[in-house]
Order: sequence, then structure tokens, then C-alpha cells
Amino acid sequence: MPASSTSTLSLAGRLRDLGDTDLVELLTLREVRDVRLRDFFDLADALLDAASVQKALSRLDRTSLAALCAVGELPTDAAGATTQQLATRLGPLAPGVELGLEAALAVALVDRVDDKWLAYGPVTDQLRTWTTIGLPSIEHLISEPAPGALAPVTQSDARFIDHVAGEHAFGSTNAIAALLAEIQREPARELARGGIALPETKRLAGAMSVELDEVAPLVDIAARAGLAALDGGMWLPTQAASEWMLLPSGERWAHLAGAWFARLPGDIRDLLATRSRATWGEHLADYVRWLYPAGGTWMRERALVYSRDAEVLGITANNAPSTPGTTLLVGGESSAARAMAALFPAEIDKVYLQHDLTIVSTGPLVPRLDARLRAFADVESRALATTYRVSEQSVNRALASGETADSIRSFLVGISLSGIPQPLEYLIVGAAARFGSLRVGRITMPTTAANEQGSLSYVTAEDPALLSAVLVDSGLVSLGLTRVAPLRAVSRFDESVVFWSLSEARYPVAAEDSSGAIVLLDRRRVAKTPEAEGESTAAAIVRKLRVAGDSTSEETGQAWLERQIDTAVRAKLALTVTVAMPDGSTIDLQLEPASLAGGRLRARDRRSDLERTLPLSSITAVGPPEL
Repeated sequence: MPASSTSTLSLAGRLRDLGDTDLVELLTLREVRDVRLRDFFDLADALLDAASVQKALSRLDRTSLAALCAVGELPTDAAGATTQQLATRLGPLAPGVELGLEAALAVALVDRVDDKWLAYGPVTDQLRTWTTIGLPSIEHLISEPAPGALAPVTQSDARFIDHVAGEHAFGSTNAIAALLAEIQREPARELARGGIALPETKRLAGAMSVELDEVAPLVDIAARAGLAALDGGMWLPTQAASEWMLLPSGERWAHLAGAWFARLPGDIRDLLATRSRATWGEHLADYVRWLYPAGGTWMRERALVYSRDAEVLGITANNAPSTPGTTLLVGGESSAARAMAALFPAEIDKVYLQHDLTIVSTGPLVPRLDARLRAFADVESRALATTYRVSEQSVNRALASGETADSIRSFLVGISLSGIPQPLEYLIVGAAARFGSLRVGRITMPTTAANEQGSLSYVTAEDPALLSAVLVDSGLVSLGLTRVAPLRAVSRFDESVVFWSLSEARYPVAAEDSSGAIVLLDRRRVAKTPEAEGESTAAAIVRKLRVAGDSTSEETGQAWLERQIDTAVRAKLALTVTVAMPDGSTIDLQLEPASLAGGRLRARDRRSDLERTLPLSSITAVGPPEL
């Protein structure tokens, strides 16, 4: 097919013949979102629009662009070029010609017929404008050498890099664990315009022991790993976070790093893998600028975001891949996990219990022990050595979640290097004795008590003075508690709201059922599993095009033929028109269509130089003209 005719007409035919899956992928790659497209000719026009073509070109690497330029150099009456012919033209870029053109073919910037590559006119036209907008010509694409080789990482550098990477990875992994624990306790609000509100960011930074500007990247990493998610505008841990929190530190890191690697776009992954033992940073940015000469900030920002997260996770340190990072890029997640675990400080399973009600872990505590300890102690400081503090409130929290004085004592005996100090013993026993002196329950409807009408829950106390203290507590005014008896008050809120409000206010409260037995109220909130995404825009466009084609097609494909001819008329393209004769035979005419109206085609016959008028009903097929 001559290059001059491989435009809207031929592209529309190619699009029509693609399977739905391939067509959806193409539309997704080209970011087509116009649902008003009526048919494949409209889609072809959209894909060949100058702005759309330029955007697609900016996503291609140097070899793909040079190969497209070479295809565009063909004479307008040429029948295409083979890969070998194009490779000869591209010289030093020859080894990548086939893959480069396949990439261009995947986004409909070039066509391939009978092993020959064919140019689309609008693509060639756009490439010819490049020198006027500061982009390279084909000669420049071919001749400009790649930046100097990235500096290799020496053995002595590697030891230092691994040390720093291990610190980054360990710190970030622990920070994300603290993040998940904090948003489990109190979710963080996401602003409508994006980003976490400043007060929430300060709270999270304090819990994670990081700077304010480190919170957002760590939240991104946790979300990418499926450990945190937005639910109703609030950041919450996911169901998977509970299992992750119990993993050894090395496996925690491997999950985060594996998610980073899995989400890498293919081009970035290939780029980093080929430089897995060389420094990145600005040298990598220079290489990206050379490799994607039309990519602009789009490509550079993509590379920098992923390299930023690589630094946070210890995949790199000081812009050079660590040993675990190199292993991840070329060997996979399991091997990388073992490599990183060797850089982490050894986990311990014993702690010191102190008379001031603190618990000191002199090294990173085994995660499953840390998770259990956090149930009845609050983290005061976190680093390699971590300090926890036990208080009556923290013990009450544990008792409300199902712990008992005996279960807490038994756990502490098992992990303590110093026994249980007497002050801590007294605190646990006293908190357990007082626990439940306030009870919260649900009011069964309908209630017979006139002063409890409209109330949903009740609070009872063993001591009138304790109930009085609750009623005058300014922090609990919003509950609207009303005393209806010396030891009983009611609220219009349900029992869970009242219970957790009293618990957070440090009262020894328990929830009870209708028989007076203590019950556990599980406050653990997890982000709901997102519902399956609806039909994508690309899939909706494809469905619409298929439906339109089905509704207008006839057995002879008359509507499609008419649209092809109309496109040829508007583009002034020559055609081979197959006409059915009265005796049942067919003839091929070489025509230059002039107009299409009233069900008749008027065209000049190129062989006889005569004007012909043909009824559309006698035309059985159209195709490219003969050379």
C-alpha cells in the first residue's frame, strides 16, 4: 500500500479489524477519552490529530523515533520498507529497529503490511516540524552519542552504600508500621484537593518519628503496597496490614520493595535494570533526556519519583543501587529480602521492665511481640531502642479488647529480663479491679421508662461520684448524657460511640449485653476493599464503536464501503474499486473519487482518463490503488 494512502482510510480499517482487547489497550496507551466518537473513521482521525500524534511521539525512545523518521523518508509511491532496509539507514541504532517500530506500531504511529513498514502521513508531517520546535532531526537522533557510561559502584563504595541503605530501609519500614498503628487508632483525613491535612500530617509525623515532608512519600509507599487506603476520605489500614505487621522486619521490607518494583512502568524498569550496578542521580537524568528526546519533564519526573521512593526504601542510597536493590532489579523479591535482612539489626525478643512504668527494648523487638505490647502500652520513643509506657488508660484499652490481668502479666513475664516491678504489678491489678466500674449498654426498644424515650444507650456506675464525674467532664458534653437515676445516665448516641468516648477519656469502662455480661466491642476499622472498577473509558468507546458498526452494517458491508469512499473523496485519495457486473463477474477500476451523493459515486478513471458515475449498490469492495 503506498505511503500516501495509509492515513485515515487504512488506519480505520486496521482499527476495525483489531480484537476488542487489543483495541482497548491501544486506546488506553493513546489516552483516548472522547466518547463522542461515532465510528472507526472518527477514531482514526483522532489518533492522527497533530496534538495526539505529538503526545504519542513524546512517549517513544530515540530508536523508535529515528525509525519512524526513516519510514517517513520513503517516496510517496513506495510500497514500504523492510526492517533491514531501515536498519541500514539508522547505523548505530540498527540493533533496536525492530523493537522500536513494534513500539510505534502498538500505539498506531506506523503500519505494517507483508513485512514492510508504512508511514502514516500525519505522523511524518509532525516529525518534519520537529526542527522548528527545538526537537531533533533524524540525523541528530542517529548521530548524537549517549552520555558517558554511568560510574560503576566500587567495592568500598558498595559497603558504605549498603550501610546507608540498610538504615533507610529499616527506618522507613518501622515508620510505615507506626503509620499503620496510628491510623488504626485514629484515621487521617484526606483533603478534597488531595494530600493529608496539616494537623493530621503533624500527628502522623510525631507517631512515625519523621519530618513533615517525609509523611506523604511514606503514605504513598504504604498505599502502593496495599497496606493503607482511602475510605470515605479517610486513610485507614487495609485487611492486609494486620498480617504485614506480624512479619519479620526483612519480610516487611520485601513486601514494600516488591510493590515498588511491581508498579514500575516497563520502560523505567528496563532502564533501571540495565543500570543496576551504576550510580543514578543526575547521570541517570542525563541518560533519560538522551533516550527520550521528546519526553520532556514527563519522562524525567516519572524516573525521579521512582528513584525517590527507591532512596526511601533503601533500594538505592546516595543515588547508587544497594546490594539488595541490585538483587531486586535483576534477581527478584525473595533474593532481595535475604540480602536486606542481612543489613538489618538483629531482632530481639526480651525487654526490660522498669519501676517508672516504662518498658525498654534495647533493639528492634520482634514484630509480633511489638504488636502485642502496643495493645497495653504506648510508644514514647522509637529508634533502634524503643521505649513503651504502661498507664491505667493503656491497660484499660487492653482489657476492653479482651485482655485480662493474668494474660498481660503472663506475656510480660515471658519477655522480661528483669521480672515485673512492683509499681507495674500494682497498676495492672488495680486497673483490672476498677475495670467495669462504668458499664455501657444498648437500650432495648421500646423502653418503658418515660425519661429514657429516644435514648439509644445507657451508662451505669458502681459509685454515684464516678457517674457525676463523667457528667461534668467537658470532653464528654457532646454525648448529651442525662442522669435518670443515681447510678444511671442515658444518651441519644449508640453504645459504641459512648463506650469509645469514655475509654478515650480514660475511664474504666466496659461494654455489657442485655444480661449484664461484659462484651468486647471491636473498634478495628479497615479500609473497605474497593469495588471492582467499572468499565473503563477505552472499553466504553470500543463497545460503542462495535454497537454502531453492528447497527449500520449490511451483509454487503455497504455502510463501511460508503464511509471508506467518503473518506477517500475528502482526502483526495485514489482507490481500486471492485464493481459487480450484470453477468455476475467483477472488474477492478482505478479511480480518483470526486464526489459521493444520492447513492452514486462520481470519479475519474485513471486508466481511460474518463469520468465515471457508479451506483454504490454495484460496488463490492474498495482498496488501495495499483502502483
